[in-house]
Amino acid sequence: MHDPKKKQYLFDNPKNVSRLLGGFYVICGILLLLDFVLHRHIGHSWEHLPGFYAIYGFVACVLLVLIAKELRKLLMRKEDYYDVDQ
Repeated sequence: MHDPKKKQYLFDNPKNVSRLLGGFYVICGILLLLDFVLHRHIGHSWEHLPGFYAIYGFVACVLLVLIAKELRKLLMRKEDYYDVDQ
């Protein structure tokens, strides 16, 4: 199955993808643990909640995707938009 002539990229190997995701999970865990230890200068009372910034970031990303999906319905043009003769 492996063709020696075909160029092999870093993320073509599933083992490398698993390593990268594992590294991301470890970094996220470390940052979450540091959230309990480090002192933060906050501006609002709800920022005291443990993991607030992780939850806030996740909710913001989900909202961005949902809003983008709805905007796509509004702004999307037909597939042959540029082929139409005027």
